[in-house]
Amino acid sequence: MNRTKLLIVDDEEDIREILQFNLENEGFQIDAVSSGEEALEKLSPEHKLILLDVMMDGISGFRMAEKLRKENVQTPIIFLTAKSSENDLLTGFSVGADDYISKPFSIKEVIARVKAITRRDYETIPKIKKEREIIVIGDLRLNLTAKNLELNNKKIFLTKKEFEILSLLIQHPQRLFSREEILQEVWQDESYVLERTVDVHVARLRKKLNHYNVYIANRSGYGYSFNDSVRILPQ
Repeated sequence: MNRTKLLIVDDEEDIREILQFNLENEGFQIDAVSSGEEALEKLSPEHKLILLDVMMDGISGFRMAEKLRKENVQTPIIFLTAKSSENDLLTGFSVGADDYISKPFSIKEVIARVKAITRRDYETIPKIKKEREIIVIGDLRLNLTAKNLELNNKKIFLTKKEFEILSLLIQHPQRLFSREEILQEVWQDESYVLERTVDVHVARLRKKLNHYNVYIANRSGYGYSFNDSVRILPQ
């Protein structure tokens, strides 16, 4: 039986109870709290996923997610919210969400999304052959086993999606990947994800790469590639 532990964060008691009841029936262990403040106190490494409401009194779901990512907490997050515009969705992904479900939702859909994320092995990059465990290009060092990035011997925090995008591109230098191909590799069967989501994640990744962002080339109308022939000038 699945004993994966989840954290539910929603200020509506009915929703918490419905989610907890149905997910426990699927074999998950559930902790449920009513606010972002409680969630920050309750969250532990044992929690493998957070179901997080966006619109709550006090700290919002977006602010909580942003805080966690800034603190290098990599626990996957699914937003549950009545805010369903494209801008809201992109905001959710931009602060580090792994998924986004609009209210009112189907409990079957929630269960399917939860299972899709919790069964993904973070130690494996989907469909990517690991030809090398550590890739070093100049002062950039990507460790495919430890799942971390170093620039000038300084560790740079990447979300799971950012790491997978960089891993995909860096292991196929000079190859141009369309947004659709990146979605297929990184998001796999998550067909609800927009192609613009790729742009949001790449923009965030390039910002973290600082002046090394020139390695990631964007060909307008086509997609992205990793250009390892670029000469990086000392800063």
